[in-house]
Amino acid sequence: MVSQRRVGAKTSKSRDGLLDAVESLMLSDGYASITYRAVAAKAGVTSGLVQYYFPTLDDVFLAAIRRRSDQNLEHLAALLEARPQEPLRVLWDYSQDESTAALTVEFLALGNHRKSIRSEIAQVSEAVRELQLSALADRPPSGDPTFDGLTPGALLFLITGIPKLVRLERGVGMKTAHRDILDFFEHHLDNEMPPSAAPAAPPRTRRPATQKRSR
Repeated sequence: MVSQRRVGAKTSKSRDGLLDAVESLMLSDGYASITYRAVAAKAGVTSGLVQYYFPTLDDVFLAAIRRRSDQNLEHLAALLEARPQEPLRVLWDYSQDESTAALTVEFLALGNHRKSIRSEIAQVSEAVRELQLSALADRPPSGDPTFDGLTPGALLFLITGIPKLVRLERGVGMKTAHRDILDFFEHHLDNEMPPSAAPAAPPRTRRPATQKRSR
């Protein structure tokens, strides 16, 4: 009978430290930089310790993806709960967050090159998107006709996709039209007004009972 190899506990602080090193390397040098030796050097440990927690490189990536996904879902849910009146602004700011956007781009690129973890990336990405769609469905945007005619899904794709595209292009040195599109959304998101925040109509002034209408 073949004995199973021991693997470090998922709740270990050492494991979290290794995943911090993985994220740091991905942000600075891309997913292709992830090796046992590189992670070990970044974390200041031995390669053997990295392999103890992650027997294969796929295990490294899967753990990083799952941990970041859980963190993103928790963070986004808290933001939406704290600012329920402005879901579009919350989603835009969330997508603009540099570390979140950069890691998302790296994970998507990783999925294109490692089929073994593609389904995991799709699954966790869909979970985030479902939360985002739910937020828009609960409080659809109003106050600016610019977004009229767009389904919640189409609007969400623009709000969350544009920052990723801008970041991809900036990564290769492109910048033309970036300021234009970012300023466009900033302007229209500033004009977004949820229904409950719309100003009430001013009260009608009633003519005093003793005043006679002029003929």
